[in-house]
Amino acid sequence: MSDLHIRHATPADIDTVLRFWREAAEGTSISDDRDGVARLVDRDPEALLLAERDGVLSGTVIAGFDGWRCHLYRLAVHPDRRRQGIGTALLAAAEERFVRLGGRRADAMVLERNESGRQAWRAAGYGREEQWRRWVKPLSS
Repeated sequence: MSDLHIRHATPADIDTVLRFWREAAEGTSISDDRDGVARLVDRDPEALLLAERDGVLSGTVIAGFDGWRCHLYRLAVHPDRRRQGIGTALLAAAEERFVRLGGRRADAMVLERNESGRQAWRAAGYGREEQWRRWVKPLSS
């Protein structure tokens, strides 16, 4: 098995990332479009981490830091490449980024129905906080 390469996404990666998420990620978000990902890459060029093996996109994670909290989104590994350490490597890179930026705690958003995702987060040392629920409101432009 060849080496895994983790790098930051660039604007040239956006369409590839969106195709990848349709195949490898659970659920969708209002921001999962070209404009949303382009804004992310433009605003924080180090937030979207890509894992490549054999020159092929194999995994992603968004490691967003707002100066106060560390948020993880879109941890996704291609179904054919799961259980090969890709998710672990992406999380390690994200956590290293957070520590470098002064972050003290990382949180992840995980769909309730995504049992394999919940198991992966648990295995990575993350724990569910029962007292919290996410409240959302779509914003119109």
